[in-house]
Amino acid sequence: MSLFNNNRDGAYSDGELRAVEHSVLGGRRILWAGVLAVLLPLAILLGLQYWWLADLERNSAIARKATLDNYLETITKEVHYFYWKISERALNLPPEIFTDEGIKKAGYYFKKKEIVGAKRLFVVSYKTKHSIYFFDPETQKMVAPDFSEETVAVWAAASPWAYLRKKGAKIETTTLSVDQHDPSNRIILNPITDENWKLVGLAGIIIDQEIFEKKVLPKAITASLPKFEGEEKDELLVVVRDGQKRQILPHGEAANPKNDRVRRTFNFVFTDWSISLQGDFATPEKWARANFALNMTLSAVLAAVLLGGIALTVRTALREMNLSAMKNEFVSNVSHELRTPLSSIRVFGEFMRRGRVTEPEKVREYGSYIETESRRLTQLINNILDFSRIESGRKVYTFEAADIEEILAGTLSTFSYRLRDKGFDLSYHGPDEPLPEIEVDANAIDRAVANLLDNAVKYSDGDRRIVVDLAQDGNEAVISVSDHGIGIPRDQQERIFERFHRVSTGLVHDVKGSGLGLSLVRHIAEAHGGRVRVSSEVGKGSTFTIRLPIERDTGEKQ
Repeated sequence: MSLFNNNRDGAYSDGELRAVEHSVLGGRRILWAGVLAVLLPLAILLGLQYWWLADLERNSAIARKATLDNYLETITKEVHYFYWKISERALNLPPEIFTDEGIKKAGYYFKKKEIVGAKRLFVVSYKTKHSIYFFDPETQKMVAPDFSEETVAVWAAASPWAYLRKKGAKIETTTLSVDQHDPSNRIILNPITDENWKLVGLAGIIIDQEIFEKKVLPKAITASLPKFEGEEKDELLVVVRDGQKRQILPHGEAANPKNDRVRRTFNFVFTDWSISLQGDFATPEKWARANFALNMTLSAVLAAVLLGGIALTVRTALREMNLSAMKNEFVSNVSHELRTPLSSIRVFGEFMRRGRVTEPEKVREYGSYIETESRRLTQLINNILDFSRIESGRKVYTFEAADIEEILAGTLSTFSYRLRDKGFDLSYHGPDEPLPEIEVDANAIDRAVANLLDNAVKYSDGDRRIVVDLAQDGNEAVISVSDHGIGIPRDQQERIFERFHRVSTGLVHDVKGSGLGLSLVRHIAEAHGGRVRVSSEVGKGSTFTIRLPIERDTGEKQ
């Protein structure tokens, strides 16, 4: 009968572990269902936002164009208001003056008005000897004009009204009218009627185009600029072209009509002229697209941040689930690891207590077994305690000058009984020349090598040869532990130094362990300013190498 009790009472059973795995799997499903419940509304929201922004882009382009067009409309209204105002002021004459005696008083009325922007003031009377009278600013009297382009323009403008006078038609509503048949003599007319709504004459203005170009237009543009609410006031360029498409404003370099952002015509006088906007500012379409791109970019950034937060949450949750599963397995494995040496110690102690062993040699042998298993138990407990201190940041190493070969000798001596009982062949190859003393934490190095030896024992499989080497490579002491066991897959060789990580394939998975040993080895090596590496091939064994610097500066020691 074996002296070792391998009963796993107190540890998790395989059924319990499977239940834990199913629980973790169910938790993951719930987690992914929750993630889907978040992502689906987010996708719908982004789709609706894209549709809304696309619609806003179209409406923004229209609104932007309307804003620019409103600015032009304000300018045309300023021009309209100017000429309407001076026309109403100057051309409201009483019907009594449209007689041979009264026509002389018309000059008095025109003199009082002091109209700006008129090239010529005139009246057309249907009750006097002469039909047309021009106001002479020098004599301030009304005179019958000679034949001229202005006279012809007035006759042409008055002809429709003469026809209505001849028919005897009643003019029940009178309003200003504009005649622009002669672009060089644009005329504003006001029909004058008597108490019976019969047409008695016309009062009119021939517009001074030069004053319109040099005073009226610039003033209208300047007055309208504060009403424009856009951000590109300084970049606006107002272009005015006449009926022959000649550029009137601005003076100087001609503006390409293709660069017009918006364009419209005047609506009272100069209706054949156009006014447009140019500048370096974006077109309404480009402006709308830029706003669309900005809003979509902001939405995408916010969505990316949200997705990043979800991804981090999911990653953290999955990590915690994996960690929870590994900890459950860790508890199961550690309980097994603790029971094995405890069972051996109990059995040997019971034999000795009952007096079944009386020979001194057997007593020493059993005592050695008890000591070895106690050391194994102590090692396991120390691993757990060290891991706890490392996790909490309370692990402290005490560095003192020590002989690495002596530390290795003590570690191998401790393992000799266990290895011999299990049929292992342990070989040790020391350095060709003694190594200098190194400042190390002797207990930590002993624990690191012990963990590597324990690892070699667990995964040796059929070939039970273990080789320990100590050598010097430059400024480094190199400790190697080699076995000829089952090996480690290449894709797992970096992860085996992570806490709780255990290779999950083949025979490796069947070996129980805490999953802390190699993690502690790496921590100890790095705390000494060194490193640990593994070289392994599946089916041929593994070699773990600890490299420790022989001389370190003060910063590294601290």
